[in-house]
Amino acid sequence: MTDRNPMRPDRQTALADFVAALDLTDTGARTHEDIYTGPSQHMPHGRVFGGQVLAQTVMAAQRTVAADRIIHSMHGYFLRPGDPALPITFAVDRIHDGRSFSARRTQAYQNGVPIFSMIASFQLATNGVEHQQDMPAGIPGPEELPRGTNLRPMGAHPLTLNPLVLVSPFEFRVVPDLPSNPGEPPYDAIWIKAVGRLPDDPQLHRAALAYASDYTVLASAMHLHGLTLAMQPGLKVASLDHVMWWHRFARADEWMLFIQASPNTGGGRGLGQGRVYDTSGRLLASVGQEGMIRVPTD
Repeated sequence: MTDRNPMRPDRQTALADFVAALDLTDTGARTHEDIYTGPSQHMPHGRVFGGQVLAQTVMAAQRTVAADRIIHSMHGYFLRPGDPALPITFAVDRIHDGRSFSARRTQAYQNGVPIFSMIASFQLATNGVEHQQDMPAGIPGPEELPRGTNLRPMGAHPLTLNPLVLVSPFEFRVVPDLPSNPGEPPYDAIWIKAVGRLPDDPQLHRAALAYASDYTVLASAMHLHGLTLAMQPGLKVASLDHVMWWHRFARADEWMLFIQASPNTGGGRGLGQGRVYDTSGRLLASVGQEGMIRVPTD
C-alpha cells in the first residue's frame, strides 16, 4: 500500500480536510480573547487558497455573535500569501452590537503578520419586502451536463486544468455555448457543489459558499482574454479583495449556479462580479472580486 500524496488527495479526503479546516480551535478562551486557530490545507501551488481564509474568517467571526444573528455581508482584503504548511490565527474584534446588527473585524495571521483582513456584518433574522434579479433563461441544469467531463466543453476557460480545481472538495460543471447580450459583457455559468454531504450546520454552509466563491469569480476577467494559468506561462494572478452578500440560505452540498461576468480589466487588474442561484432559481448570494492579472511581455 502506498502513502497518499497530500498534494493530490482524493475528493472525499479533500472534503474531510475542508470540514476540518473550518473546525477552528478556541485558543483565546483562557485569556478571554476572541482568538481562534485553524489548519491550512495543502495546495499544489504552494500558497493558502484564498477561499479557505475567507471561510475560516467567517467561522471565526460567527463564533463571537449570537446564534440568531447570521452573516449577510463581508468585505475583505488579501494582504499577503499564506503558507499552507502553517496554521492560521484569527483575531476577532467586536466592533459593534446593536439591536438588529452586529459587526466584526477579523484579522488572519501567520508568523505574526496579517495575511487577510475582513469586516463582516450579521443581522437578526427579520421579514421585509423582497425582490431579486432572475436567473438567466435557458441554462441547462447540472444533471444535463456530462459527468466527468465538466471542464472540457470550454477548453480556454481558466478553470480548465487549474491545479486548485483538481484537488478541490467541490465539483464543477461549466455550462458551454452561452448566448451573449448586446451591450453586456459575456458571462460564464458554472454549477458548483461539495463532492459529498456536509454537516447540518447552517454557519458552515454559509462559510462553504464563501469558500467556493473564490474559485471562479475572477476567472470571468481572464476568460474574456483567453487566459488560463495552465496555458499561459508566466501569467501572474492574485486576489486583491473580496466582497460578498448572502441573500438566502442554501446548502453548499447541493448544486449552486454561479453566473459571473467581468465589467472591466485594466492597470494590471481585473474585476469579476457574480450571482449565485440554487436549482429553483432563488438568488442566494452576490459576489465581487478584484485581482491582479499580469501578462508576461516577453
